[in-house]
Amino acid sequence: MGIFQRNEGLLIVLSGPSGAGKGTVSALLRERMPELTYSVSATTRPPRKGEKEGVNYFFKTRAEFERMIAEDQLLEWAEYVGNYYGTPRRLVEERLSEGKDVLLEIEVQGARQVKKRFPQGVFIFLIPPSLEELRRRIEQRGTESEEVVLSRLKRAEEELKEMSHYDYVVVNDQVERACERLCSIIAAEHCRVDRLLSGKTVTWGE
Repeated sequence: MGIFQRNEGLLIVLSGPSGAGKGTVSALLRERMPELTYSVSATTRPPRKGEKEGVNYFFKTRAEFERMIAEDQLLEWAEYVGNYYGTPRRLVEERLSEGKDVLLEIEVQGARQVKKRFPQGVFIFLIPPSLEELRRRIEQRGTESEEVVLSRLKRAEEELKEMSHYDYVVVNDQVERACERLCSIIAAEHCRVDRLLSGKTVTWGE
């Protein structure tokens, strides 16, 4: 047996404003690191074109989601642009206890809640290269009215102020490059002495 044995997986939280490219970057990251457990979020917003139940989201009615809140089935939840978003607890806790790394792709408000429960997690803030680029990405979806676009941009400006509460900031100016940075962060976190020695005593020369 080696000197170090992982008892618990790493919780990786990828967050940032809407339009930063969290979905695109996390999809590529999962291709590069298939051993990651991706926690599928629940939401009350309608599915976008091409989205699949249980793959992109668990699509819930408002009543179903509120029942999940009442029964403490969610690790975190938030209301964003009139819709609920949240992370089911069970899968996350099970995979972490099995020593597997878990990736959460969540909103800024939800990330705050997760940090209170898992301060040892790795919190990464993904941002676009500029607000102009952010607006272009949101408009490119073609699913939001001008009023919603403006609301998202206003909220994004507020969310950018949250960067100081994260461990890392990654600029998503190019998806491949952003993904490479995430891979490097995760690899480095696994090599941190405080994580390797958590709850262990190591005597050299035995």
